[in-house]
Amino acid sequence: MEIRRKLLYQFIGIVALILMLSSLSVYISFSTGRKEEFYERLGSKAKMVAQMLIEIDEIDAELLKRIEKNNPVSLPKEKIIIYDYKGKIVYSTDDEHLLAISPELITEVRLKEEVRLKQGSYEILGQFYTGQYDRYVVFAAATDIYGMGKIKRLRIILLIVFVISLFIVFLSGKIFVSRALTPISNIMSQVGAIGVSNLDARISEGNGKDELAQLAQTFNKMLERLETAFKTQKNFIANASHELRTPLTVITGHLEVILMKARKNEEYRNTMISVLGNIKNLNHISNRLLQLAQASSEFSEADFSLIRIDEILWQARKDILKMHEDYQININFSESIDDEYKLKVNGNEQLIRTALSNIIDNGCKYSSDHTSEVSVNNENNHVVVNFSDKGIGISEEELKMIFQPFYRASNAIGTKGHGIGLSLAEKIIMLHKGNITVKSEIMKGSTFKLSLPLSA
Repeated sequence: MEIRRKLLYQFIGIVALILMLSSLSVYISFSTGRKEEFYERLGSKAKMVAQMLIEIDEIDAELLKRIEKNNPVSLPKEKIIIYDYKGKIVYSTDDEHLLAISPELITEVRLKEEVRLKQGSYEILGQFYTGQYDRYVVFAAATDIYGMGKIKRLRIILLIVFVISLFIVFLSGKIFVSRALTPISNIMSQVGAIGVSNLDARISEGNGKDELAQLAQTFNKMLERLETAFKTQKNFIANASHELRTPLTVITGHLEVILMKARKNEEYRNTMISVLGNIKNLNHISNRLLQLAQASSEFSEADFSLIRIDEILWQARKDILKMHEDYQININFSESIDDEYKLKVNGNEQLIRTALSNIIDNGCKYSSDHTSEVSVNNENNHVVVNFSDKGIGISEEELKMIFQPFYRASNAIGTKGHGIGLSLAEKIIMLHKGNITVKSEIMKGSTFKLSLPLSA
């Protein structure tokens, strides 16, 4: 069912329930009031007749009947019956014997002093009356024709009002729901018009204050993330294609040249060495891309375990110095680290080593003296590793882009590399619920701050 119809039906249902309860309250209140008023009139009538018959000696039963017969204020179909203490009728206007008064009912009136009941169209009131010399039971009965007529008219009026009100509520509800859902329809049409070619489009946020504005803002933030993701993916594909195409082009060129004519063995050897170098370069790029894809996933396959950051740092230092003997890597530990547990984190050893190696290698590569200063300390239940170098630095405009795959700062184009290392390092650290930040000044160097939560 459409939300529009669901809201309309709910709106009508709630209003109908309120109208029904209100009408029922009015009806019950009016009906109860009518009954109380009529029984009061019956009581007054019973008391008046009893007083006239019992207290006034000049009036006997026959005279009283003639008086009551000509009484203009008598109740419709009025019947009065008076019993003495023996249960004998001393006065009665019920000549047709329409009322069924049993001895048990008379006894009940004597015990309770007042009893109300209904027989057919008659409403009956029984009262216990004490005279000067005797005790009597008086029954007054009548039909409330006028009161019941008012009740019937009230029912009709309430029903008509209920139906008309529901019709009005239905029309106003349709208008209200339509106006309430118009902004949502607008958002839907705007979202539907956004595709791959216009991800820079944004949804109107209206007044910017209500829930619909918040929904539009949420959509816009999502579109912004999607736009960034598409641009990143586009750049990634372009850069990856370029990085892969360059060595392939070199390999193709070498092979085409060598096949043009017969060559000396030395020329074949040099060509094969060049091709092998480019193949190794391709293999290196492929491995980095695989590592990047692995670190970008949820990585449920990772074998997380309790590892020590200091041991991984020393191993990374050893691996880098084996490949670059001219590099210098200095590792220092803060005095606050007085326990091995302040160095333990939960993670994948191979991935963490890759991240640390990439950051250290970058520092040494771009530093004028090929030196990377590494310091380790503790902050807020995290192990913090700072990597400092005296390299070429990174401009403030480019700092926010250095973690994008294949991105290289403008002043680092001539340096060997592919622009994957920092992106890979960031994704590995994020995978381990850590954080990495960087501060840099042109021609003064950069400091990368890596933070990982300690194991519980």
